[in-house]
Amino acid sequence: MSAQRHCIALTTGEPAGIGPDICIQLAQSAHAVDIIAIGDAELLVARARTLQLPLTVTSYNQSERNTQQAGQLRVLSLKTPVPVMTGALNPANSRYVLDTLDRAVDGCLIGEFDAMVTAPVHKGVINDADIPFTGHTEYLAARCKSPAPVMLLAAAGLRVALATTHLPLSEVPDALTREKLTHTLRILHADLQKRFGIQQPHILVLGLNPHAGEGGHLGREEIEVITPVLDSLREQNMRLTGPVAADTAFNQQRLVGVDAVLAMYHDQGLPVLKQAGFGQAVNITLGLPIIRTSVDHGTALDLAGTGRAQHTSLEAALRMAVDLSQRK
Repeated sequence: MSAQRHCIALTTGEPAGIGPDICIQLAQSAHAVDIIAIGDAELLVARARTLQLPLTVTSYNQSERNTQQAGQLRVLSLKTPVPVMTGALNPANSRYVLDTLDRAVDGCLIGEFDAMVTAPVHKGVINDADIPFTGHTEYLAARCKSPAPVMLLAAAGLRVALATTHLPLSEVPDALTREKLTHTLRILHADLQKRFGIQQPHILVLGLNPHAGEGGHLGREEIEVITPVLDSLREQNMRLTGPVAADTAFNQQRLVGVDAVLAMYHDQGLPVLKQAGFGQAVNITLGLPIIRTSVDHGTALDLAGTGRAQHTSLEAALRMAVDLSQRK
């Protein structure tokens, strides 16, 4: 499949944040793919003016395929319900944010788009609009009718997946069931093969507790949940190492030959990955019938409209989306 045939949906994220900024910055360079920004065209033009960056916006026509030209952006325009004040959240625009995601998902499901790349959204303001929302990952999974997605972040040659995602730490042990862990490992293994072309993935699995439970003295989840799951899946020819203590798992020697690390909760694995490659990391949702990548950062309201936001992670997410599309 040639790169020119790729059509990538780009959702512009929370309108008051840096999502529009980084999409405009991305559009300053040519790309050998067709990028379709989904968001408010007037907002993008106004934000480009604020940033003092050139931007020519053209309307999206599904029958056309064009590669991205520098300073230009094709936009599938959805209007924000109320005017946007840069840096100031407004719950009245929360439904608009989800509408951009819905349109991208629908287009991916029918083959209109080869993949979707998402700029950051703000969970709090969506919930303030009385719309239950725990994050992109869970929302997109529900839209795709995929019951248990897996979050994977990649940067600096490291891939870290999560057994649980956006949960309070107090809820993690109860959420970490044998069924849940088995499903997560199967999705991770299958998508490393399917999406990344790794024939026999080697997955390093972290323990939940300090020192991986230290033989049950610091917790029994390793004994009662994690180890039985790993033993069962090894019998199905999955290459798994663990459970290992998280505090030494990211030693370079330990990571030799490892294709992905599975952390038990959000802040167990992601701080290490983001320290290694913040601004270059890509968030990939596994277990979906579509390809979705995203940035490794939030809405950064204080940077919106200032020109200080960096679009490097969005650029990396676009490259990853194209790479994954080539393996479809």
